[in-house]
Amino acid sequence: MQLEPITWERMAEALARHLDGPARAAAAPGGWTRVAVDGAPAAGTGTLAAATADALRLRGRPVLVVATDGFLRPASLRFEFGREDAEGYPDGWYDVPALWREVFGPLEPGGSGRVLPDLWDPAVDRATRSPYVTLPTGGVLFVHGPMLLKHWFPFDFTVHIGLSAGALARRTDPGARWTLPAFARYEAETGPAAAVDVLVRADDPRHPAWSGLPTA
Repeated sequence: MQLEPITWERMAEALARHLDGPARAAAAPGGWTRVAVDGAPAAGTGTLAAATADALRLRGRPVLVVATDGFLRPASLRFEFGREDAEGYPDGWYDVPALWREVFGPLEPGGSGRVLPDLWDPAVDRATRSPYVTLPTGGVLFVHGPMLLKHWFPFDFTVHIGLSAGALARRTDPGARWTLPAFARYEAETGPAAAVDVLVRADDPRHPAWSGLPTA
């Protein structure tokens, strides 16, 4: 796949323009556009999601950004088989049923739009007690975090920020390098680079490159 150099600022603006144009026209009337920004924690998915959301707000679109880190399971469940269990990390760390129930369910056709932006604070290991947020119809939901494509979430548009194995190892916090085998398995089994609408390569975060926007 041919990738083109681009700045993060231009990328966010181009994504916002697409989501407010062709992607909006393709969305179901009276519905929402659900966008994934997929990638390992070291890829900085939240930065791109936030920048694109800001660009959309300037266009008058209501936007909600949800981090999957706000839906971590309690420590007693995450660490059931040890604190560095790479096998259990993909399916054991994130509360996938809660994401379906609290984030995606309300944005199904005929849904209320009433989304819970986060559920669990891993720093203190207890519920956040955040209030629900109503995303008006026609709004855009961004969900960012790792391994989003393996759960069959109903995304309308997908972005993957990929890192080479070497770059991922260099940029992953030393205390989290035990997760690297899980990301290698995700790449091999899910193939996010070939599955998404937009692929971004960010081995050097100062000089990203991307596949460009879909033409159809």
